[in-house]
Amino acid sequence: MALNLQFIEQEIIDQFIYDESSRPWIVGFSGGKDSTMLLQVVWRALRKIDPVILNQRRIYIVCNDTMVENPRIVKFIKKTLERIQIAAREEGMPITVHETTPQLEDSFWVRLIGLGYPAPNRFVRWCTERLKINPTTQFIKEKIGEQGEAIILLGTRSAESANRAKSIAKHERKGKRLRKHQLPSAWVFAPIKDVTTNEVWQYLNQVPPPWGGTHKELVTLYRNANAGDCPLVIDETTPSCGSSRFGCWTCTVVNKDKSMEGLIENGEEWMQPLSEIRDFLVETRDNPEQYRDRRRRNGEIKENIWGPYLFKTRAEILRRILVAQKEIQKEERAELITQQELVLIQYHWFRDSFFEIKVSDIFNEVFRNNIDMSKQEEKQREEEELLSKSCKEEPLDLKFIMDGLALQKTKTLLMRKRGLQADLENRLDQLINEIKEAKQ
Repeated sequence: MALNLQFIEQEIIDQFIYDESSRPWIVGFSGGKDSTMLLQVVWRALRKIDPVILNQRRIYIVCNDTMVENPRIVKFIKKTLERIQIAAREEGMPITVHETTPQLEDSFWVRLIGLGYPAPNRFVRWCTERLKINPTTQFIKEKIGEQGEAIILLGTRSAESANRAKSIAKHERKGKRLRKHQLPSAWVFAPIKDVTTNEVWQYLNQVPPPWGGTHKELVTLYRNANAGDCPLVIDETTPSCGSSRFGCWTCTVVNKDKSMEGLIENGEEWMQPLSEIRDFLVETRDNPEQYRDRRRRNGEIKENIWGPYLFKTRAEILRRILVAQKEIQKEERAELITQQELVLIQYHWFRDSFFEIKVSDIFNEVFRNNIDMSKQEEKQREEEELLSKSCKEEPLDLKFIMDGLALQKTKTLLMRKRGLQADLENRLDQLINEIKEAKQ
């Protein structure tokens, strides 16, 4: 083997032993070939360290789930993480596995369907920071807060791409094993930065993972998808995913999702609805006159600058996602959108004064054989009948009260009453404007 494994492992051992502080190691793991090799060589190196010394430092394996990852890859990664945690416990390694996810209000669907953010493009990539950088950064900050400093181990390699080579060269310090991270008190260690792609595959094909099993499934995934893997993104200097990499199935930054197309062509036909939704998102982004509002979220109207998605667009995207979820669950246990996201989407629809269609209406239309809402709907009809008798001469009063109750209920679900008065005042102002326009 041309790859000098002994040198790499000795570098890792030296860094671990001769580092005078006990600052923790945070190992970035995406489940792809590079991060898998990184974790594997680190694990093998740690086995050679005296247990007394080894247990003086905590090692965290961090995997970021954007909540819109390719479901096929998510299934594989979760299974791998379970094996890693079990093996670490059995070997007495000071290793724990952690998954980071975006804040609920920053999730892809809450932003896109709830607030109407248009699908990202190369120039406006609002998703990367919210889905990838922020969750992992928060975890790193917590560990720095506990220990004062932290070392982040990444599987970045110069041979992966020209941009990646430039990024590594720009931030490394000559003759130094660690380079400074943009977060205060954080350092980056990239043990396999000089390993070639061929050497990565050679290593994975010859050396079984210390957590058991083989790399056969990983190799098959790459072969079927003709893909690379998205690295763990910890800052804006981390190169983004290319056109054929595993990553978010919703990604509209690339022209074509070649990895998903490859998986579909090689037997994963159940993913076809996901590909169709992604293509629809591209269509909604590239045809703003049909799918987006002239007015921006702050109320401004500017020439050639479009605002958020129209409500009918948001409702149509949600309907397509739920239809796809119902369809693919016949083959795979995959959740494309969570119940918590649906609640927050409804909250934002109410805040934006969109009361004509409710999230529950779309959900029940799609899953009508699965959900029994008869009691709730009956109670709501009784409330409406009582209120309509009291407001029979002022139908707009009834509309305002019902809309206000909807806002209040949503706030209760979120356990966040702040801003309710402002929301009610905004809705009242809108209804007054509707009355004025009707009289005119």
